[in-house]
Amino acid sequence: MSSSYDKEPFIAIRGWEDEAWEGYEAVGFELASAIKRLGKRKTVVVLECYPGVRQEEVVEGLSRAMDSLAVVKAEEAALTPDAVDGKVERYLTDDRVFGFMAPFRIEEFYETDRIRALRSRIDALEDGIVLVIGFGASLIARGDLVIYADLARWEIQQRYRAGELGNWRAGRREDDILRLYKRGFFFEWRMADRLKKKRLGEIDYYLDTNVQNSPKMVTRQALFEGMDQAASRPFRLVPYFDPGVWGGTWLEKRIDLPKREHPYAWGFDGVPEENSLYFQYGTILVELPAINLVFFQSIKLLGEKVYARFGAEFPIRFDFLDTIGGQPLSLQVHPTTEYIREHFGMTYTQDESYYILDASPGAQVYLGLRENVSSGDMLEDLRKAQAGGYTFPAEKYVNSFPAARHDHFLIPAGTVHCSAAGCMVLEISATPYIFTFKLWDWDRLGLDGKPRPVHLEHGGQVIRWDRTTPWIEAECVNSIEPIGEGAGWQEERTGLHGLEFIETRRHWFSEPVLHTQNGSVHMLNLIEGEEATIESPDGSFEPFVVHYAETFIVPASVASYTIRPSGPSAGKTLATIKAYVRA
Repeated sequence: MSSSYDKEPFIAIRGWEDEAWEGYEAVGFELASAIKRLGKRKTVVVLECYPGVRQEEVVEGLSRAMDSLAVVKAEEAALTPDAVDGKVERYLTDDRVFGFMAPFRIEEFYETDRIRALRSRIDALEDGIVLVIGFGASLIARGDLVIYADLARWEIQQRYRAGELGNWRAGRREDDILRLYKRGFFFEWRMADRLKKKRLGEIDYYLDTNVQNSPKMVTRQALFEGMDQAASRPFRLVPYFDPGVWGGTWLEKRIDLPKREHPYAWGFDGVPEENSLYFQYGTILVELPAINLVFFQSIKLLGEKVYARFGAEFPIRFDFLDTIGGQPLSLQVHPTTEYIREHFGMTYTQDESYYILDASPGAQVYLGLRENVSSGDMLEDLRKAQAGGYTFPAEKYVNSFPAARHDHFLIPAGTVHCSAAGCMVLEISATPYIFTFKLWDWDRLGLDGKPRPVHLEHGGQVIRWDRTTPWIEAECVNSIEPIGEGAGWQEERTGLHGLEFIETRRHWFSEPVLHTQNGSVHMLNLIEGEEATIESPDGSFEPFVVHYAETFIVPASVASYTIRPSGPSAGKTLATIKAYVRA
């Protein structure tokens, strides 16, 4: 069962195989041919970059294929690092993890006089090829040929960790991964995404720079046709897995992951803001951030109602939390909607749930407060534990519930919670996923040898003290309601809580089950059984096979689809969990 999990799912893009190139030699030859077709004495090539692109590598690679290449680095016209730091300081705060969503556009970080100077330098060249490259290159020149160089968020984080990459225009070199990520999340990526949404429809070519010295390039038409095809059929995101101090053994064993020094704690295969997509054009596999699909196929992917409510954001996420053979998560709480809006500039909060995909004997989930808990006493004990030399008595204040396979625990924002050791959690939640206020971390250090950040000052302000044992038992623990049944199938509502905007439905089935659209994108996971096939009743998309524990997305544009047991699961009873945005 474990080896069937596909760690490199791709979407085969039909009809555009001749508009993709791989490697600098092929990419350079195509660009040189395009320049020749323009027939100009001087050609200006604008290469707009997402922050984190290896610009020197790109210049070196293209130089080998283009004669008389003059390079203009756009960021010579940008504000100095100290000026950038001063401009964004109030949005980043002194906290290691949290900032405030910054509203900037790239134009605010370029100086008019310096832009003029670069334009004069370009104008002074009378012939040959001028390459204008950088984050903000499209501010310097319109270009006779325009390329967009991109990479996935996860790859940016890997470059942070390797010490290869720092933050864009930062005044000092930062080695704290949390602070690097924070500046990316709250400032750089937001600004870069605004520019991407403005420019991507104007480009001639799209350049995938995720793999070192192995670029892939497609035409704008091939890229947008690929996104249109993806938003018309079920698909999977490219998963990635990450170690953590509390990590377990389930992911490594069941998904057949390579052994790491530290055990895997997280698995991400349902987070479009972080995951990527593979588009296959013939034999060429192009990787692009999945968020591009959200930006440029918003209504087709999300549905009119979801888009009207959230804009070009994917509001649902699925991910894995593995504590089987590991340790408990931090005791934590998520901010209320009002708090996250006031303090961080987010428009909705991280309501969530724990679906127990698997569990060891004796596994537990901590959820909600015990009866008659004194808020003052609990906060004082948390402060003492944070100061060190004192172990917080979690069982005194927080409920613990036994956790077994297929249990579902609902966790509306403001509810104290965490998974104890022994759980393989499929976390189903709203997407603002970094907004976890740790209250206590079980007297341990992070993988970097430093105490993991505890945010008691935030957490203490959002704990719902009225969510005690009776309310939790009635509202949040296995609140399962039968919806319907027929020959070979049964549908149940398992959550999320009525205070949350996500609905989840569980289907048990040994025969094909018809699913119809309800105005929202659907995100699903095969939680029981080895293999299932998703099919179109009218043949509008090709059959799509999924395996145990794989998360997949069905765009809102897919009016209906069936899921049936297939392969080794034919004739057996399977189960899926489906999440969508409530009307």
